[in-house]
Amino acid sequence: MSDQKSKKIELPAVITVRDFAQKIDVSAINIIRKLMENGMMVTINQSIDFDTAAIVAAEMGYDAVLEKAEVVEEKETGEVPMWRKVIAKEDQAVLTPRPPVVTILGHVDHGKTTLLDAIRNANVAAGEAGGITQHIGAYQVELKGRQITFLDTPGHAAFTAMRARGAQGADIVVLVVAADDGVMPQTKEAIAHAKAARVPIIVALNKIDKANSNPDRVKQQLGENGLVPDEWGGNTFVVPISAKQRQGIEDLLETILLVADNTDIRANSKGAVIGTVIEAELDKSKGPVATLLVQNGTLKVGDIVVAGVAYGRLRAQFDFRGRPVQKAGPSVPVSVMGLNELPSAGDLFQVVSTEKEARQIILERQEAAKQQASAQKKMTLEELFSRYKSGEAKELNLILKADVQGSLEPILGEINHLGAGEIKVNVLYAETGNVSENDVMLASASQAIIVGFSVQADVAARRLAEAEGVSIRLYDIIYRLTEDLEKALKGMLQPEFSEKVIGKASVLAVFNLSKGGKVAGCRVTEGEVRRNAKVRLLRGKDIVYVGDVASLKHEKEDVREMRTGFECGLGLKNFNDIQVGDLIECYVLEKTEKE
Repeated sequence: MSDQKSKKIELPAVITVRDFAQKIDVSAINIIRKLMENGMMVTINQSIDFDTAAIVAAEMGYDAVLEKAEVVEEKETGEVPMWRKVIAKEDQAVLTPRPPVVTILGHVDHGKTTLLDAIRNANVAAGEAGGITQHIGAYQVELKGRQITFLDTPGHAAFTAMRARGAQGADIVVLVVAADDGVMPQTKEAIAHAKAARVPIIVALNKIDKANSNPDRVKQQLGENGLVPDEWGGNTFVVPISAKQRQGIEDLLETILLVADNTDIRANSKGAVIGTVIEAELDKSKGPVATLLVQNGTLKVGDIVVAGVAYGRLRAQFDFRGRPVQKAGPSVPVSVMGLNELPSAGDLFQVVSTEKEARQIILERQEAAKQQASAQKKMTLEELFSRYKSGEAKELNLILKADVQGSLEPILGEINHLGAGEIKVNVLYAETGNVSENDVMLASASQAIIVGFSVQADVAARRLAEAEGVSIRLYDIIYRLTEDLEKALKGMLQPEFSEKVIGKASVLAVFNLSKGGKVAGCRVTEGEVRRNAKVRLLRGKDIVYVGDVASLKHEKEDVREMRTGFECGLGLKNFNDIQVGDLIECYVLEKTEKE
């Protein structure tokens, strides 16, 4: 035992009982027994914090030390927002700090809206409290002379919709988690969306005033989902609050400013004007009214703005209190009038010199949108390796859905082993349940592939996936799932093809050619026959020939295709045993995705 006492072991801030037992080479049953002796009832898959693990380790003859928290850099997924590119081109010497833009995410009923109301009301003088009647989707608060901009559009669906359009309006995400409820499915989704956007996360631990609140349990759950609290050696600030009782609001605002100070949130107020459309609505008396968030430059009344496919000269602009303002600098939200139609939330806007230039930009965007729609391709496993070789892709982003937790864990383990090669496998989100529209939105914004095991994709999710060009692959056998991923990473995955019969023709006569060979005189009875397609020659129930079309003629003219009701001469490649009464099936091979 004396040798064992000298053993040191590094433990993370949060660890499951199973992993802890493996680390100190002790039966998990013994660990659970020790914890029960100390008044803790746990299961083998439950997590314990470092302090608890250290006490048990000491009893087992180990000296536990806290692992140094690794700073995990989230890989940026998708395109860099255009406004960030504009700021990157600015002279760095003229960039100055701008107010951070914050969005609030979290599970339903955990208090997102209540928190937004508490922040707004705590920052407004009593006499003005009833004066904010104009909802413009964003507002600013002030703390110790510094501004913070909040996007009043809670919900990760709106947040991801903006990312999917290339916007990513927020600089910081505040994740609201109820202290009495803990990490829920929507919380996990919100974490995945924020991480995919590469945005710093601050956790607002809400409802701490409730009698059944359990902050330590929630912190353990957060650690399990990659958000290790700073007090446990991690890099995630967890701020206890009660939105209902207005407790901890100032602490949260101070934390936001602290994170902002450690993040490069700067802009050039005199530079090119660019920003994001937060929301837009049609007002009966004012016409199209849009809320714009300026992200670089200064927006002024009279400027000509292009927002998506809308444009116009700004007639007026108002701040979040409804007061008219002549100009708005970086991170300032304003409600504007003067656009010719409604832009979409998440559209980027910019200021141009003339209306002619604005119309030209819109024409180019409309043409580009048409081309993109017609050429839209899914990001499939088959295309992954070719994209990697050309330098376009350096990682495979996955969203994993499984039927039960027991299936999820081994699949994640297998995927992590696969990701050790040249191309990194990045699991953005893993959860139980069928593939939903939220999964598709995250995949679209992050250029990810959805992989499902023993689950289904609902009709709405499939429809959205088709529209967004998102690939969904469903499996019933784990090794096939991992085998496909492994083959894709090695560039070996071959596409699957399915036959699609496009036409049928009956042989009415057979003609001998002067140079040898035979041609079938046919009538197309169904669909169409194409020269570049595959054919099958059927004689009764027997398939006599499978191959290619050698020639296709109508009268004496070479043709590419013949439709129902027309007669044609059809020659088969390297085959002459054609008889009257034979049936010719014409088909094409279409690439299909495995499910």
